[in-house]
Order: sequence, then structure tokens, then C-alpha cells
Amino acid sequence: MLLATAAMTIGIALLVWGADRFVDGAASVAKNLRVPPMVIGLTIVSLGTSLPEMIVAAMAAMDGNRDLGIGNVLGSNIANIGLVLGITALIIPLTVQSMTLRREIPVLFLVTFLAFALLADGALSQIDGAILAIGLVLMLFWISRIAMRDRHDPMIEEFTESIPEKMDMKSSILWFVAGLIVLMVSSRMVVWGAVEIAHFLGVSDLIIGLTIVAVGTSLPELVASVASAVKGEADLAVGNVIGSNMFNLLAVLAMPGLLAPGIFAPEALLRDFPIMIAFTIALLAVSFGFKVGGRITRIEGGLLACGFFAYLFLLYIQS
Repeated sequence: MLLATAAMTIGIALLVWGADRFVDGAASVAKNLRVPPMVIGLTIVSLGTSLPEMIVAAMAAMDGNRDLGIGNVLGSNIANIGLVLGITALIIPLTVQSMTLRREIPVLFLVTFLAFALLADGALSQIDGAILAIGLVLMLFWISRIAMRDRHDPMIEEFTESIPEKMDMKSSILWFVAGLIVLMVSSRMVVWGAVEIAHFLGVSDLIIGLTIVAVGTSLPELVASVASAVKGEADLAVGNVIGSNMFNLLAVLAMPGLLAPGIFAPEALLRDFPIMIAFTIALLAVSFGFKVGGRITRIEGGLLACGFFAYLFLLYIQS
């Protein structure tokens, strides 16, 4: 138990570090290839916050632990809204101005219900995984179109500023490869540690994926959102959460389908998916629904955080 806990803790820390190095390297390679900064910010940088979930889900799927990967997706999306956005708004209220976000939230709902429809039969097949992967490609294309058209959107400007400084091509490739290797090794540590802890505690892989692994792999979103909010980049803080949740449902959820298709734990569909949808509706409500100006207050942030901890308590009671 002690070794498994240490492996998972160190693995999560390395996941966060490796994801940062991977994104820095990939963004610098793209800069050297003269890819527009707005496209880099809205694709590579956004995808980077979902890399820990993606690699963990892939490793878990290759080990046949599809429930761990699915739990990681659903738990991370709930944590992104309840924990990440809730704590960020508690620290500093968030004013949402970006028209890009107003277009992305309906797309998030579309992606959410697409994933729900694919999982409704109680199994995640390779066809389901392929559909999600195609959806990811289409979403990246759509986001790139927005980036090229709305050049003065506040969120796009904030994303552009978040891109790391340009490095020479050799250093960029070095960081890219180093980050990828660290991601692979650390994700293996996380998956092994999580499975060992689940067996020791007598709980399912799904519960571990929904809780410990989900919160751990959501740390990049928490760090990025709080840092953005402190710098006055509220649109970027909310955009990190929305973008990460869409990438999780498309890129991360595709991994178990493509690599380990089959039946998953029914609780994921009957309990966790509806709760994730409820949190997504709450995101819409606090961002744009009940007032003019799109401001997420400290009270609303506190309610989101309380909702997340209530969900953890529900999992504790049921397990």
C-alpha cells in the first residue's frame, strides 16, 4: 500500500511536469514551423491540460482496466467544474467576456450528449472510440477556424500570451521527446499505483479513477486556471475548463474504446454521467444563465466546490 501510494503520488507529479515540457516543446516546434500563435494556443496548449488523462487512460486500457480510464474522464470533468472552477472563483471572481466561450459551451453540451449516446448501451466499442476520435479532429478544425477568424477575441489573445517563448528547433524537439517519455513512465506508475490501492481498499477501478486519479490528473487545470485568474485572464481560466472537458470526452474517452473495447461498470452511466451533465449545466448557469455580464462570483464558486465534495461523499457512502 505504501509503495503503491508513493508510486501514484510521484507519478502524478511527474505527469504534470511531463505535460508542461511536452506542451512547451510541441508549441515551440509549431512556432518554428510558423504555425499561427492563435492556432497553437487553442489546440496544442489546450490539449496539453488533458494529456495526463489521455496517457493514463491509454495505459489503463492497454492493461485491460477500461473502468479506470472511463472513471478518469468522468471524474476529471466533474473535478474541472466543481473543484477547479469552484476554487478559482473563490480566490477571485471571474468575468467572462469571450464570444468564443459562448460558442464553445453549446459544443461542450453537444459533445457530452454524443458521448452519452455512445455509452448508452453499456459498452464502449472500437466504433465508439473511432467516432470520438473523428469528433476530436472536427473540433480541432473548428477551433482553428475560430482562431483565424476572431483574431481580437479576449480569450484568443490570452491564449496567445500563454504560449511559451520560442526555442530553437533542436531544443524544442528535445523537450518534446523528454516530455513524452516522462508522460509514458509516470502514467504507468499512476495506473499501477491506482490499481494496487483499489485492490487493497476493496473498491472498484471505477471509484479510484473517479476520485484519486481524476483529482490528480486535474491538477494542471487547477494550476493553469488559478494562475490565469490571478493575472486577470478570466476567459482563459474558464476556457481551460471547457476545453479540457471537451478534449476529455473526445480524446481521452476514445482510448478505452480503441484499445480495450467492452462492457464497463454500469454505475458510470447511471450515476456518474448524469452528475457530470448536472455540473455542465451548472457551468452554463453560473457563466451566462442567470445574469447579465457573465460573472462567476465567490458564492457560486463555493457552491460548485461544495457540490464536488458532496459528490465525493456520495462515492464514499456507496463504496
